[in-house]
Amino acid sequence: MSLAAQVDEQIKQAMKAKEAERLSVLRMLKSAIKYAVIEKYGADGTAKDEDVIAAVRKEIKKRHDSIEAFTKGGRADQAAKEQAEVKILESYLPQAMPEAELEALVKSVIAELKATDKKAMGAVMKACQAKAAGRADNRALSALVGKLLP
Repeated sequence: MSLAAQVDEQIKQAMKAKEAERLSVLRMLKSAIKYAVIEKYGADGTAKDEDVIAAVRKEIKKRHDSIEAFTKGGRADQAAKEQAEVKILESYLPQAMPEAELEALVKSVIAELKATDKKAMGAVMKACQAKAAGRADNRALSALVGKLLP
């Protein structure tokens, strides 16, 4: 079952269970997926798993930005609500790659591309993202690549 189909199925389950918060988050996610598909493939396109993962990551990033803003503004209640939404969204991401495995991946890509300085960071990042297949957070990946490149 594709991730988009799982979202649809879980919307139905949330409706039956009367889980208002979860239902709201899932509907928002479905809308974000639909917009991403229309933007990428046109109105007749269908969502692939990588499109769903990209939409989930984008929505999580929005929530993290909101959490930061609410925390600075002294709105702990809203920050907690956003954090709960992040937990729901994270369930659609693939299992994160362990730190040691991620570091080994970055080192192998650097060796493969024969990267010798920070100028090659873009190429290394692109190759690492392709090989990680959505299992690595881009911020953590960027920090690791920056640390390992001379």
